[in-house]
Amino acid sequence: MTNQREMKLGAFFMVPGHHVAAWRHPNSEINSLQQLSLYKKLATTAERGLFDMIFFADGYALNEQLDTAVSQSVAVRPDPLVLLSALAAVTEKIGLTATVSTTFNEPFHVARKFASLDHISGGRAAWNVVTSSRLAEARNFNQEEHLQHTLRYERAEEFVEVAKKLWDSWEDDALILNKERAEFAAPSKVHAIYHKGTHFSVQGPLNVSRPVQGHPVVVQAGSSESGKELAAKTAEVIFTAWQTLEEAQSFYRDIKQRLTKYGRSANQLKIMPGVFPIIGKTEKEAREKQQYLRELIPEKVGVGLLSALINVDLSPYSVDGPLPSLPEVTEINGAKSRFQLIKDLAEREHLTIKQLYGRIAGARGHREIFGTASQIADQMQEWFENGAADGFNVMPPFLPDGLEDFVDQVIPELQERGLFRTEYTGSTLREHLELERPISQYAKPKVQKKNVQ
Repeated sequence: MTNQREMKLGAFFMVPGHHVAAWRHPNSEINSLQQLSLYKKLATTAERGLFDMIFFADGYALNEQLDTAVSQSVAVRPDPLVLLSALAAVTEKIGLTATVSTTFNEPFHVARKFASLDHISGGRAAWNVVTSSRLAEARNFNQEEHLQHTLRYERAEEFVEVAKKLWDSWEDDALILNKERAEFAAPSKVHAIYHKGTHFSVQGPLNVSRPVQGHPVVVQAGSSESGKELAAKTAEVIFTAWQTLEEAQSFYRDIKQRLTKYGRSANQLKIMPGVFPIIGKTEKEAREKQQYLRELIPEKVGVGLLSALINVDLSPYSVDGPLPSLPEVTEINGAKSRFQLIKDLAEREHLTIKQLYGRIAGARGHREIFGTASQIADQMQEWFENGAADGFNVMPPFLPDGLEDFVDQVIPELQERGLFRTEYTGSTLREHLELERPISQYAKPKVQKKNVQ
């Protein structure tokens, strides 16, 4: 019997794996880190597993502790939009999601790139909207300090608004392409947007016609108060991080309720928490894999990662002691939701700095689940069926094995339970996610003709 509601699944690729020490694992493909062959293998494996989309994070700086970042952790990462353009040619159905920051880009550039990706992929593009929060990133873009948290989100909201106007600036039927009459496009259906706001002044129109999906799918990853409001207003998928069922349920209810103020329904936004699965043939084997990964973490890397996530330098403190006294979340100008999540985890379980970075070195604050394929499916099903998630962004510990184990072992379990598709039934990412195609805001409403008796 098929469950009427099915999980949505993203394959989150952080190559060679999400665990901070993944590159040291004997089975990780570290030598192919910047080669298309590895990414092609991963993308086609995810498509074989019928994932809704693949997902790439991004950032614009190395860790502030440069020596450690370069010597003991993976310090190179291809540009996701360039990479996804190549992967569009070797995949057919799976969605293609790239992270692009609104803090250090301009709306016209971003709208044009995602419209282009949507066209060349046949309607499979998605944009993960983020705001940049690291000082090192600001200093790579001619700034000594990064924008304050509230301003970053105000800019992001207007940025998305402008991008959507640009995607709509060509109506769906603007292209005529009539050689005989020398008519390429209808001027009446191509619109300058004349946007003048607080942060941007953009005339338009875009020089790419309207995307196949109308708009590429908009994904958002913030869980702070500003992030939740931005998501409720603009996003169609939220990638979020929670440790407990109760926290995830509270977030799920909060976001779904916020949609009504923007005239949106609950099914117009999919909530997909991250999960970091460690899969074994037995629970004991999964535990052993978990412990092995933790033993691979260099101390400086663990401390550096934790320091970056909470925006507090922990290098002066003993790793065998607790976190020092931390500021209140209102005083943080970094990623507020992740800071609070990690602080709560440390306090709830009385963890030392070493224990804490061991816990977050893989999932980075997302939920770590382990066990047999059946036990992994149990944990996902519990959240899915109890108002905590519409699906999940799957974060393999190391690649390619972690992804292949999930596709070959966990996906069949979910399918057997009627929780996940057994075939693609659409071609675009919107169809996979059951999201409506937006109507251009510049298109004139069609007048219904009355029947004349």
